[in-house]
Amino acid sequence: MKLHGVLKRKNPYLFKAKNLEVAGELVKSVVDAFLSSQEETIFGNLLEGFAIHVSKTLYGGVKSELKSVDLEFEREGNCYIVGIKSGTSWGNSDQVNKMRDNFKVARKLLRERGVTGEIIAVNGCIYGRDNVPFKNHKDAGKRYFKYAGQEFWRFISGDDQLYQEIIRPIDKEARRKDEDFKKAYAAKINEMTMSFSEEFMTEDKQIDWVKLVDYVSKREPEFGKSRGE
Repeated sequence: MKLHGVLKRKNPYLFKAKNLEVAGELVKSVVDAFLSSQEETIFGNLLEGFAIHVSKTLYGGVKSELKSVDLEFEREGNCYIVGIKSGTSWGNSDQVNKMRDNFKVARKLLRERGVTGEIIAVNGCIYGRDNVPFKNHKDAGKRYFKYAGQEFWRFISGDDQLYQEIIRPIDKEARRKDEDFKKAYAAKINEMTMSFSEEFMTEDKQIDWVKLVDYVSKREPEFGKSRGE
């Protein structure tokens, strides 16, 4: 994480609206926003890998290369194709419809590969809940089940308490890593604050908002020329 790369993707007007006038506070806000946007994806990938590992151990499940499908496994004569997401509110209607379309294509491809049993599509969510798991559709190929939280982990493992049990090693590891994280976090903020102060402060040690806005949004000269300006 470098100052310039992060600043390019942030809204300077929002920082001004928050009345952030201390360089360290602004940089901390940037770092926290960056970490927040990354941690859901990173941790989701970690638990997705764990779910695939559990399925592989119990049922010979494999990481899938089919679109919208992360896991394939067979159990009791059924073939399951599972797309794993973090929470239940992971996508808008267009994204959900795309997943339905991909489930239909996946069913067709599996039939072509010789799968004869029932193919059941599942949208698995690592946390949350969904009290109406069966998602019907007039096109049978686009029907799927949505299992979330406790129900997802039970579906993957057959263990109704796994959703609680996995919190214990996470808690233990988090405590072990906490001091290392705090040191790295403070060092990164201090490093980026020094860089920010060198490049985006006025002579009287105030944030140079015009320079910051220019850095994020000012068009390149060649772009203006190409538009005949």
